[in-house]
Amino acid sequence: MSGILNSAQEMYLHELRNEPDKLIKEMELFAAEKKIPILDWKSAEFLEQIILIHRPKKVLEIGTAIAYSSIRIARHLRLKASLDTIEKSKDNIKLAAGYIQRAKLISSIKIFEGEAFEIIPKLKIKYDFIFLDADKQDYEKLFYLSLNLLKKGGVIFIDNLLWHGYVASKTVPDEYQISTKFIRQFNQLFLNQTGLKTTILPIGDGIGLGVKI
Repeated sequence: MSGILNSAQEMYLHELRNEPDKLIKEMELFAAEKKIPILDWKSAEFLEQIILIHRPKKVLEIGTAIAYSSIRIARHLRLKASLDTIEKSKDNIKLAAGYIQRAKLISSIKIFEGEAFEIIPKLKIKYDFIFLDADKQDYEKLFYLSLNLLKKGGVIFIDNLLWHGYVASKTVPDEYQISTKFIRQFNQLFLNQTGLKTTILPIGDGIGLGVKI
């Protein structure tokens, strides 16, 4: 369970969900089995809707993991639109490349290997849409680096801003104390950011949505 919805609501939505295609279902099961963090399926469906509404030509993703969200984004891009995605884990990159190949999206998705801190300043293009889903302690720095590459009118989509519900909880497990502190601080920064119209939505694990104005 996400910690955002109660168990009955979560089950209700799960029962209503349309069965994902074979590849997406396989990736979800693999990520759950191997404990690889991927975007909650409800957030992924919302992400797809935003892509269809906004129709970006250039997308930047920070945190590829196994390319679950990369594939879901790229499948809904227009012809000649593309996605650049950054991942530092060699193991994840190998898995991601395999899934991208199976999804027949090699021409639409480009993986950059390495630390996002080092890669983002070297990128010379502007993006219509940026998806941030990286280590929580790095959110603030990556957020500011990302804004430099976001076009006016562009959208930034950030995962985990309700962090299993812990940001609103007085009792936080020891292993989540530090990450919860980082997310609470980031949320204040995000919602008070000048130059962006921002909101946090209780979808999945909490989605931050900002439009550059």
